[in-house]
Amino acid sequence: MIVRKKPELLAPAGDMEKLRMAVLYGADAVYLAGTSFGMRAFAGNFTPDELCEAVRFAHAHGVRVHVTVNTMPRGDELRELPAHLERLDDAGVDALIVADLGVFTLAGRYAPKCERHISTQQSVANAVCARAWYDLGAKRVVLAREVSMQEIRAIRASTPPELQIETFAHGAMCVSYSGRCLLSNYMTGRDANRGECAQPCRYQYALMEEKRPGEYFPVFEDEKGTYIMNSRDMCMIDHLDDLCDAGVDCIKLEGRAKSEYYAAIVTGAYRHVLDAVWAGEPIDPAWRDEVEHVSHRHYSTGFYYGQPGQFTEDARYLREWQVVAVVEDCDADGNATLSLRNKFAAGDAVEVVGPDCRPFSMTAPTLYVDGEPCDAVRTPKTVFQMKLPRRVPPLSFVRHKVELSGR
Repeated sequence: MIVRKKPELLAPAGDMEKLRMAVLYGADAVYLAGTSFGMRAFAGNFTPDELCEAVRFAHAHGVRVHVTVNTMPRGDELRELPAHLERLDDAGVDALIVADLGVFTLAGRYAPKCERHISTQQSVANAVCARAWYDLGAKRVVLAREVSMQEIRAIRASTPPELQIETFAHGAMCVSYSGRCLLSNYMTGRDANRGECAQPCRYQYALMEEKRPGEYFPVFEDEKGTYIMNSRDMCMIDHLDDLCDAGVDCIKLEGRAKSEYYAAIVTGAYRHVLDAVWAGEPIDPAWRDEVEHVSHRHYSTGFYYGQPGQFTEDARYLREWQVVAVVEDCDADGNATLSLRNKFAAGDAVEVVGPDCRPFSMTAPTLYVDGEPCDAVRTPKTVFQMKLPRRVPPLSFVRHKVELSGR
């Protein structure tokens, strides 16, 4: 029997600033990595001291912390792993996300207070595999991104209710099964399975015959174009009711290597839509529209309802909005102190959105720097003042529409 659940909302936290954004914009839990053994080498990641600070901040806001230890370590790396696991245990981390069976075993020994979650890198795609991990001591399995909604329901119906099921709901997808790809390593020396993917699947390829150097022939998958391995991004924000019905315990947002703005906006959007779905209330289209306000590739619903299809015309991100400032403080009358991110000027049409603050439009009024009025602010991180129509929370964003997709 499948029990309908309100899933935990698990958000990415690539560094401390992204963690603050994810927490304040509504995450139930965040996932992050230390400076080793994590699958996102180019995210900011956390030193041991920063990790302790992150746990304290998240726990103070009632938010759980999951730490990725999901690379497949080589033999010589294992010497450093027990100490790393002990530090995570001592820091109060709630769960470890692991992929390697040896790491799983060591985590049970050296981090006994941490739950053990099985990474999507393990490609759990059926109930027998999920049950096997549960029998070994896993608290949760993160399902392979390739499973369908029907398969998720079957796994949920055939596994112990004590075993939690987590599934991805939003973000980038990989051309390779559960991200286990060798192409980046072969072409650039950067190992995707060690967090260093160069994303060669996004490249535009052509065919060159050995005896005709410099003569390039286009490679077509079909008449649509030549980006033969380019995958769409996943977006399930319109289908959260189905995920609740499927009995999943957690929905996961991809994006530890993305910006603090992305972490905030996507987390906030899913928070509001999930709460509305669970309460049986109409979905405010303003929150649904927020996922269109971040940099993304063309969306699909992944493999939940069948093949996601590819977008083969190009591999560009859709970028139509740019952050111009972040609110540092704002009083009850809307007198705000902000920090500049990108230049803008009085008279520009902008939007404001923040933690639990529905987006609204306005025309930028006169700006003030050190009490002096000015028409524009141009130097990043400049602190300035601006009058807003009403009070907004700290870490709210001011953004404007601008075409950055490079088309």
